[in-house]
Amino acid sequence: MHDIVDLEGRGVVGVYVASAEFKEAAESQARALGYDPAAVYVPHPIQDRTDDEMRAIAREALGEILKAIGGKQVP
Repeated sequence: MHDIVDLEGRGVVGVYVASAEFKEAAESQARALGYDPAAVYVPHPIQDRTDDEMRAIAREALGEILKAIGGKQVP
């Protein structure tokens, strides 16, 4: 969360990607920071996935990531 806040503070448009297990914690941290970053959540867990499984997850998330980046305005 701090990384995306820092990047966008420098004018770099971004989106963070996390597994769904961390959605509530990420949203809580964003509220605490007073920030509303673009986010994409992927299925949990990530660890112990095969390379093929990770590629499939990435392919499924790519459209949403690009959409989030394209629609994001950096203050």
